[in-house]
Amino acid sequence: MMDEKEKKFLTVAPFQCAWRKDLKFREAGRGCVAFDAFAHNDVTLVFRENVGSQHYHYKRDNSPHYTVILGSHRNRRLKIEVDGKTEVDVEGIGLCCSSGFQSYWICIYDGLISIGKGRYPFQNLVFQWLDSNPNCSVRYVGLSSWDKHVGYRNVNVLPLPQNHMLLWKQVDYGEYGGKEDGEDELEDEQRDYEKWGLDNFLESWELSDTFFVVGEEERPVPAHKVILQASGNFPLSLSNEDVVLLKDATYPILHALLQFIYTGHTQISESQLGSLWALSLQFEVMPLVKQCGEAVERSKLNKKLSGSGRNVELSNPNSRPHCRTTFPFGLPINVLKLKKLYSAGEYSDVNMYIEGHGLVAQPHRVILSLWSIPFAKMFTNGMSESSSSKVSLSDVSPEAFKIMLDFIYSGEINLEDSLDFGDLLLQLLLLADKFGVTLLYQECCKTLLECLSEDSVCPILLTVSSFPSCKLIEETCERKFAMNFDYCTTASLDFILLDETTLSSIIQHQELTVTSEERILDAILMWCMGAKELCGWETVDELLANSTPELIFQERIKSLNELLPFVRFPLLPYHMLKKLGQSNLSKHIHIFDNLVREGINYVEFGLAMAESDQNKRFQHRRSSYKELQYICDGDSNGVLYFAGTSYGEHQWVNPVLSKRITITASSPTSRYTDPKALVSRTYQGTCFTGPRIEDGNKCAWWMVDFGQDHQLMCNCYTLRQDGSRAYIRFWNFQGSLDGKSWTNLRVHEDDQTICKPGQFASWVLTGPTFLLPFRFFRVVLTGPTTDASVPWNLCICYLELYGFFR
Repeated sequence: MMDEKEKKFLTVAPFQCAWRKDLKFREAGRGCVAFDAFAHNDVTLVFRENVGSQHYHYKRDNSPHYTVILGSHRNRRLKIEVDGKTEVDVEGIGLCCSSGFQSYWICIYDGLISIGKGRYPFQNLVFQWLDSNPNCSVRYVGLSSWDKHVGYRNVNVLPLPQNHMLLWKQVDYGEYGGKEDGEDELEDEQRDYEKWGLDNFLESWELSDTFFVVGEEERPVPAHKVILQASGNFPLSLSNEDVVLLKDATYPILHALLQFIYTGHTQISESQLGSLWALSLQFEVMPLVKQCGEAVERSKLNKKLSGSGRNVELSNPNSRPHCRTTFPFGLPINVLKLKKLYSAGEYSDVNMYIEGHGLVAQPHRVILSLWSIPFAKMFTNGMSESSSSKVSLSDVSPEAFKIMLDFIYSGEINLEDSLDFGDLLLQLLLLADKFGVTLLYQECCKTLLECLSEDSVCPILLTVSSFPSCKLIEETCERKFAMNFDYCTTASLDFILLDETTLSSIIQHQELTVTSEERILDAILMWCMGAKELCGWETVDELLANSTPELIFQERIKSLNELLPFVRFPLLPYHMLKKLGQSNLSKHIHIFDNLVREGINYVEFGLAMAESDQNKRFQHRRSSYKELQYICDGDSNGVLYFAGTSYGEHQWVNPVLSKRITITASSPTSRYTDPKALVSRTYQGTCFTGPRIEDGNKCAWWMVDFGQDHQLMCNCYTLRQDGSRAYIRFWNFQGSLDGKSWTNLRVHEDDQTICKPGQFASWVLTGPTFLLPFRFFRVVLTGPTTDASVPWNLCICYLELYGFFR
């Protein structure tokens, strides 16, 4: 599966930018993006208030934004730009690697920009910078490049908890709302884990199964067979009575050897370097042999031979922390040898049983204790497992437990691509949480977030919602569910099993994306009645004709009263509100009737109800639309251009030719009245539509139809004059749902804006009409132009619309 997944990545061409609808901070000015990138140089991320286009480039952007460039100046520098001005330019930080994908994370928190490498945010921090005049409005994340292609994959925008700098520590140990029994102990355990490692067992009799007798004084020094044999080749048998005699060695030499094995580093005087080299060679601890050899050569070159008394630092190189032959903790343990010892059961000192499945593994206590404080306490605090070689576990998946042990012995998750991949990953996550295997927990979190889909989000929510330690995953799942509400509530009935708190959070989520409020009403009714099959409010209404709400909704009748106010009834069509007002739902459910009446009154009396306008129930869910924001005249951010790209899926093609939109004119199509010319990227010197008589009045117009599946809440539009001097002065910009009844969105009376051939001009729409969605739009001439010879020719060669599109 992993090989297949690694092939799926996004390539961004030079001077372009990719904008995905899910790459958006949940809270303006605050968020973290984690991603993998493959590039020789110039991995570029843009953070701005509004989404840009595919052809957007930060060098041409006049709007507020941050730009972070990793590997700028041919992979020599890190740059941060604010609104196009370089504020940070440092050498040798955050560089790229063209040989493969590298993991990065970038966090923005009220102007504090943190940059790091690796899979986990707030670990391996490489640079931080605080903007003295922070932009707290940036929200959208764009993936860009400079002069070479850049590959991106596993891109995720993660929500930040209140204390953002503790994000991944909270992932490790969970978030707890208040002080509970044992919380102080938990905090102590967290602090202990930060210092935890194999050095806790260095020369410790805890869990030891062999010992050295060193020097003439015959000093006993304890050790652990599996650690020794995975690091070198020691004369040990499979019995528990091994003693390694070292009469010719001294304790400082043996201590340095064991310290290197158990911690990955040691120090020794130059006078003893040769003895340590010989002892490491005797036991074939090859990383130490190499370090000693190099240190001896350096001493010879410096002409500082033994007797100088200078201490020499020796460290195991850990430049490849995720290499298959390198142990994750940076120790000189050979993973292949360690796995072989585990597979063969050599030197095993514990038998792991799972209730109902018998013996499942024969690992080593010291290895388990290295990864897990709960295991370490189990084996050392006097519990029955401390004295017995048998450990019995219950309520544990044997498959997940074996995968956890494989991770403990290799540092890698080995999950086969199967139908139950998601279930197994969830079980592994909860198991890692239970036993405190932090790195495994982080890997599971990361993998879950990368694999999260509309189909898997509900089962994951059902599993993690009861675990405080999974709060980050729960929040991300709720956001994913909210952004795909229609699909998640119709593709299956899994959402019926969610608890009320989770469903309430999703419905109130600021990212909620839904085609209509009717879908929310249907979902609430289905959840409250514990529906066995998909249905709408009409079905529930029919059931109420011969039943009562108490019988239909049973124990969730109280939840119905809590959830119904989250439906924004005023946004429903007027005819539907009238129908709901006469339904059995209104007759039998008091709060339902009140909400429907409120919606009807709001629609009938309009936006004059000023005190109501502040209530969320009267506000459109903007997140149900794609925001296409005006940047400059002639840009590529408008709706008509977006339609030409097949709504962001392909390269641009004239949307009239691809039949994504329909443009009609008030006069018949001709050489100079060509609908596709109005949305062409090529300037037309002569382009006009002629007059016609409507309702006894002369007018001329161009009209756009987005089709029955799309609507736009327009907040800005752009026109361009053709090459003539027939400048428009009196015209209306209008919207319509049916192409027959028109609403004036902006009325222009003697508007002098356009005053030269080929000129662009844009107008912002304000007022209540800006919030209304329409399928049809038109520019209609209501008075003569400045050219008396053709006073009723509407001479524009370009039209673009902006706003919230669905």
